[in-house]
Amino acid sequence: MSKFMLRRLGVADDPGHYQPNLQACLDAVLEQSPILMDGVLEGLKPLLLSQGEKKPTADEVLLRDTLKELGEQAPALKASFAAHLRTYVFGGQSSRHAARQLIRFEDFQFLDSDQIDANIEFAQSQQAVQLAVQDVLPTLNAMVSHLLGWSSVLAHLNPLKPDAFVHALREALEEFVPERAARALVMHRASGLLGVGLHQLYREVSEWLRSQGVEPVHMAAHASTGLWNPDNASQSTVVRSMLTLDKLRRLLSGELDPNPSPDGRMDFSHTVPASFEALQDMKLVEPMMKRLSDRASKTVAAMLKLAEPAPVVDMLAQEDEPAQRKKLGVQLGREVVLLMLDNLMQDSRLLEPVRASLKALEPVLVKLSQQDGRLFSERQHPARLFLDRMTHRSLAFSSTEAPGYTAFQESFDGAVRQLLAGTGDAAAFGKVLHGLDQAWGKDEADQHERAALAARGLLHAEQRNLLAQSLSQEFGERLQGLKVPDMVVGFLRGPWAQVVAQAQLNFADGTDDPGGYKALVEDLIWSVQLRLTRRNRPRLVQMVPEMLVRMRRGLELISYPAKRMDVFFDALIAFHEQVFDTPKPTAPEPVVPAPATPATPVNATGGFWIADEEAAESGFLDEELGLATPLPQPRPESADQAIWSVDTLNTGTWVDLALGGNWVRAQLTWASPQRTLFMFISSSGMAHSMSRKTIDRLKKSRLIRTVSDGRVMDNALDAVAQTALHNDLLAPKPKARK
Repeated sequence: MSKFMLRRLGVADDPGHYQPNLQACLDAVLEQSPILMDGVLEGLKPLLLSQGEKKPTADEVLLRDTLKELGEQAPALKASFAAHLRTYVFGGQSSRHAARQLIRFEDFQFLDSDQIDANIEFAQSQQAVQLAVQDVLPTLNAMVSHLLGWSSVLAHLNPLKPDAFVHALREALEEFVPERAARALVMHRASGLLGVGLHQLYREVSEWLRSQGVEPVHMAAHASTGLWNPDNASQSTVVRSMLTLDKLRRLLSGELDPNPSPDGRMDFSHTVPASFEALQDMKLVEPMMKRLSDRASKTVAAMLKLAEPAPVVDMLAQEDEPAQRKKLGVQLGREVVLLMLDNLMQDSRLLEPVRASLKALEPVLVKLSQQDGRLFSERQHPARLFLDRMTHRSLAFSSTEAPGYTAFQESFDGAVRQLLAGTGDAAAFGKVLHGLDQAWGKDEADQHERAALAARGLLHAEQRNLLAQSLSQEFGERLQGLKVPDMVVGFLRGPWAQVVAQAQLNFADGTDDPGGYKALVEDLIWSVQLRLTRRNRPRLVQMVPEMLVRMRRGLELISYPAKRMDVFFDALIAFHEQVFDTPKPTAPEPVVPAPATPATPVNATGGFWIADEEAAESGFLDEELGLATPLPQPRPESADQAIWSVDTLNTGTWVDLALGGNWVRAQLTWASPQRTLFMFISSSGMAHSMSRKTIDRLKKSRLIRTVSDGRVMDNALDAVAQTALHNDLLAPKPKARK
């Protein structure tokens, strides 16, 4: 239709002459945001008309009043929608990831009925828009993936995906319709109209891109990452007709606890640290536990008072009798366990024997859920800790042939047998986990000690490099306007800045220049200015021997390579010898002015200097190392590989790292405070550290891949919450208010 600018551009004005990039595509689409909102407001106008003599319902009256107010504020509403849409489109992966995660399992015990309703309403809006564009969206995804430079379709990385428009619409309406009930009525109808406009816009954009020579890329096979996918929500073998958002909230808040304590208090005995046993001699345990229990009882009572359950229509009616609540709690607990295990069974990152061991725990976990409601509400519950520890630890192994895997699987199977043969309660899980931790601790004590030592060395290296950067800037300013050879400029702003920084860190005695290494800068600069030194040759002769000795001593502080040291000294001495040559009047002095702008320090590792001892202890990887070795067999590219960056890496993250022509599974165990250095430990116990620049370069070359963010269990439980949301979307809609 002519109202869209893209259509007016034509589809073949000069095909192939100009191929738009991603920025041009996004800008062109964002220019259409006012037109999109015009279409939504225009579509809502018929709702303002009277429906004959029929008396309007309360919802209809509220909707009409709200639409009248929105019509009066249309320009501001369109501007707000455009601003929020631009934020989601250009806000980077953090904004898009936040939009992607609608509900988390851990949040449910703190949600009230209004928040649950808001989640359901927003999910319904997403669903309406998604259905409206489902026939044109795949083509657009393929086109945008081409503009992003990917060889396969990564739909979730499309900045123009429907979720961005739905989020922008919701946030714009929140500004102008503060009342939730009124906003829900408008959002429900506006989302359908937004879907209609978005369908046309997506089609126009795809036609425009194709006419300009942009070809869609092919859809890649889906690789399971263990994260919930709404398209697969109905594929599970578990019956999902029972769990809803409200029931999940009631379960996590303790309202449906199948076995509450007689006095209504919560038992924290299994979460008390072992070190508290020392309090027994002081006779302080009982009073302390009473205070904790009383505080927990008051907290739960307040939560239940603030979050009264809203009526939910589903296959099981809510019951108020204690016996019926207990029965519902038992049923819901069993279903949550089955859903959680089902999600873990679909996680391809977990090896098949690991998944089999988890599946074998099903009867124990089901029984525990029917006896102890804290399994879901407490992150520190021993059973939760056991499952989290085993799933996370299993990611150290990319195959059953990996070193150490056999021992791990044997310990896992032994723990499962012990739990199946025992009581299967929280204490049993705690005892098993304690035994595993003790066994692992003995095996890994040396590894942890080496890693701690390496981390201290890397931390010192980061501090030295940060201080050296400041000193390099200072030396660069001192060199401005002086005729100094490039080799001296590079030396002062590189190795010697590191020497001065190292001396200041080693001898923090309050003096500004320990060792006199900083004062040597002035002497060195004077010694390479021929016009000055020829006027005072005796001073140069007297200065150079002592200066060379001090320079050598300083460079040894940072383990500067002896060969590079000798090369520099030979060049410096050769330059000094020119002072005693008779200068030719017409010959220019063989010097080059210092650069006008600060240069990057000249170091052995591409801008980050690290001593040999520090590199050896931490397995430091040179920036070029991964590229110089034979490339390993490429791994299939999954969707999640594109969304991570150095900034999103957290300790605990598992990665696959290309080393020596092979893929090595390693875990990020340490990151420096300034996040310039990172240390990974492989499953074999070897340390592999690298700079931020090295990680960026390896990622660009696809020689490092994330495997897990360390939230295997959290992701599985979040998928349970998403299932509850999915069930609410399928539930019958409540009737309108009279």
